[in-house]
Parts: sequence; structure tokens; C-alpha cells
Amino acid sequence: MKYIKQILGGELRQYTMVLALGLLVIIFDIISGGRMLTSSNVQNLISGNAYVLVLALGMLMVIVIGQIDLSVGSVAGFAGMVMALVARDYNIPWWCAVLVAIAIGILAGAWHGFFLSQLGIPGFITTLGGMMIFRGGVIWISHSISVPAPEELKWFGAGYLPEWGPAFTGMNNSTLLLGIIGIVCYMIAQIRKYKHSGDGTGEKDALWAVVVRIILMSVLIGYFTWLFGSGRVGTSFPVPGLILLLLTIIYHIITQRTEYGRHVYAVGGNKSAAALSGVNVKKTYFLTMVNMSFLAAVAGILFVGRSTAAGPADGTSWEMDAIASVFIGGAAVSGGVGTILATIVGGLVMAVLNNGLMLMGVGADKTQVIKGFVLLAAVAFDVYNKKSGKASIIGRLFPSKESK
Repeated sequence: MKYIKQILGGELRQYTMVLALGLLVIIFDIISGGRMLTSSNVQNLISGNAYVLVLALGMLMVIVIGQIDLSVGSVAGFAGMVMALVARDYNIPWWCAVLVAIAIGILAGAWHGFFLSQLGIPGFITTLGGMMIFRGGVIWISHSISVPAPEELKWFGAGYLPEWGPAFTGMNNSTLLLGIIGIVCYMIAQIRKYKHSGDGTGEKDALWAVVVRIILMSVLIGYFTWLFGSGRVGTSFPVPGLILLLLTIIYHIITQRTEYGRHVYAVGGNKSAAALSGVNVKKTYFLTMVNMSFLAAVAGILFVGRSTAAGPADGTSWEMDAIASVFIGGAAVSGGVGTILATIVGGLVMAVLNNGLMLMGVGADKTQVIKGFVLLAAVAFDVYNKKSGKASIIGRLFPSKESK
């Protein structure tokens, strides 16, 4: 047990949700007769859930400041519908239609942010109103009819990385390169962490443990690189997955390395203390709501690109999956706690649940029941750990700067 802790770099309980994710994948793969871990299925799993995970990135920051956003699904649906309509009716280039959708998202976020930051109306009420407005707006402007999307958007919502170079690798070379970059980046990060471990009062990591950790992660990344890159001809790592990966890196840096990110956690931890220390609470509220609706527009664009059309029901209940991803990832209901990487883990748990239950032939009604129990169990376990003075489910796996 001691050696396992050294390899993992800490206490085992901080890896609870990551281990649960791995266990879910293995169980569903066995029950489904090996259909879970196939190239086509993992490609569909990522591309089919990327839009929810994009929403979860923004929802984390909203929840960290102690608010909630119920409008994100409706905003995503409205932005996607406007994009499809202006592209069809005004014959403008697809990229102009995308910019219009993003502008819609930013304006919607500014609307919510104004009521929250300037008028002091809680985010729950503000975005509940926004949910009704934009949900009705989608149905109104579409006349309850689906609208075809520009053909170029299909690449963003359902496309794959291109093939290039020699064919002797037996894989998609773009995916292979992405996997190699991932392994190299992880190796560099672990070496830097090893060099700086023990700089303070902590004990320096064992070199052998760092080497084993790098080998294990390299094998894992290599396996999924092979899985994504060895599917049928013309497929590879999905473009929506690449967009999600880039956004995850960007928002991890924003929340952990920037002044704005520090302000988000400060406001969520103690709004009064943050204000006394010079944090502009109103500005933080406003920017966080704008960012949330911006990401909602991005999610809407990805979904419309995948489905090749904007529908009047797009966005329905998306906010529920986004919120569940954040809380399963260990965010605190009261705000101030949660990280981007942990939220992605939580979102992947939800995605694997959806996918695995579908492979087993479980209906949508029973799937909702199971997901509800999983969410309650995750939050209850988190609350129990905190009351017991222990780490949250996954908070220590990806600690924020405020928790160090």
C-alpha cells in the first residue's frame, strides 16, 4: 500500500472518482461484450459528449463563485438556431454565422451578468428567467421546425483529424502525433514536479515512483492513442474532442494561473473578505456569467455541426448534465471549491454512464434514474468527507491554488 501511494503521489482516496471512471469503463466493456472499448465507440463517446463537457467548463466557474446558471442549454439552443437561420436566410459565410452565434452567447451572458452584478438578483432567478426567454425564443424563431446548418460546420461537430504521411504506422498519424505530444508533456510536467518536490517542508518524491508513474501514464495514453487512431479508414481523434482538449488547457490555466482565476475562487470562498482585499466582486460576477454563455454558444455550435441541423428542442436539459458533471467532479455546493480537470473527470463519468447504459439497452427513463442516484451519491459522499475533516472526492487530485 505504501508503494502504491508513492506511485500515485498521495492518498488513495483522492483518486476515488478517477478509479470509479476506470472501473465503470471496464464493467461496461465486460457487460457489453467488448463494445465499450472499440475505436468507433470511444470516438462517438467523445464527439457526442463534447458539447456537455464544454458547458461544464463554464459551469464550474459559475458554481465556484457560489451561483448557478440554468439557462445554458436554452442559450446554446438559441445561439445554434440563430446561426442556422442567418446562414440560410441571409446567405452569409458559415464563419460569419458562427460569429453571430458567439455574439448571441456573449450578449446573453452580459444580460445575466448585469442582473446579477448590478441589481444583485441571484443567478438562480436571473438564469431561470433566461432559460424561459431563450427556450421560448428558439421555438418562436424556428416555428418548431428544424433548420439545416452550413455543411462546413459538420467538420467541427463530427469531423476527425486528417491523415498525412506514410501509411506504415498502421494508425492515423495526426492522432499518433497528438498522443506523442501528450506523453511528452506529461513527462515534462512530472520531471518539473520532481525537481521542485521537497523545496518546502514536504518530503521529496522518490525517483523510482516518478518513473513508474510516467511509464504507467504513457502506456495509458498510448493505448487510447492506438484506440482512437486505429479505427476504420477516415476516422481518428474527433475534432470536437480536440476543441474540448484545447479549451480544458486554456481554462485550467485561467483558473489556476491568472488574477481573474484567483478572484473567482476568492469570491466563492468568502465574498466579503474578497471585497475587502481589493477584488472587484461585481466585475468577477459579470465576467463569469459572460464566459458561461460564451461557452454555451460554443456548445451549441458543436452540437449543430454534429447533427447537421438546428432543432427547436436543442439544448433541453443540457444544464442538468453540466451541473451534474461539476458536482460529481467534487465542486462544493456552497462555492469556492472545484477545478477544471476534476470537472472533466466528472463529465466523463456521466458520458460513460450514458454510453454504457445505451450499449446495455437501458431506456432513457431508467438512465435518468441511475444518473440521479449517482449524482446524489457523489455529493453525499463529498459532504460526508468534508464533515469528517477529510479531502473531498477529487479535490485533492487536482487541487486549486487556494487549497495548497
